[in-house]
Amino acid sequence: MTVLAMTKLIVADVEKAKAFYEPVCGVREVRRINAGSGASAITELIMAADKPGGATLVLFQSHGGPPPAPGSCVLVFETDDVDAFVERAVAAGGAVQTPVTRLPELGLSYAYVRDPEGHILEPLCRKA
Repeated sequence: MTVLAMTKLIVADVEKAKAFYEPVCGVREVRRINAGSGASAITELIMAADKPGGATLVLFQSHGGPPPAPGSCVLVFETDDVDAFVERAVAAGGAVQTPVTRLPELGLSYAYVRDPEGHILEPLCRKA
């Protein structure tokens, strides 16, 4: 089964974005992930609504690249099988941006694929 799990908004400064989204949208930081190094360093702030059933917003900053274009985002789909999701995406005209990556220490597997128009999708499985 695959479901839309969250949206990752690509931002130039996660702290400024957090300062905006917390009071305006009623979300709070529940987890922070700093990964990679040098040009591949990233920060993700996982923001969740206080209200049960609210959506998850992730503020995503890449420290090694140019600022993102306004409106840049990643649609995250939680799935039971990341490999099968990637295969379906490629068969439907998409392209692999980042192959399946397994992070057993976090209990996660993910990949990045682009749809035929170039939008980024991240299939995510919560079991490595």
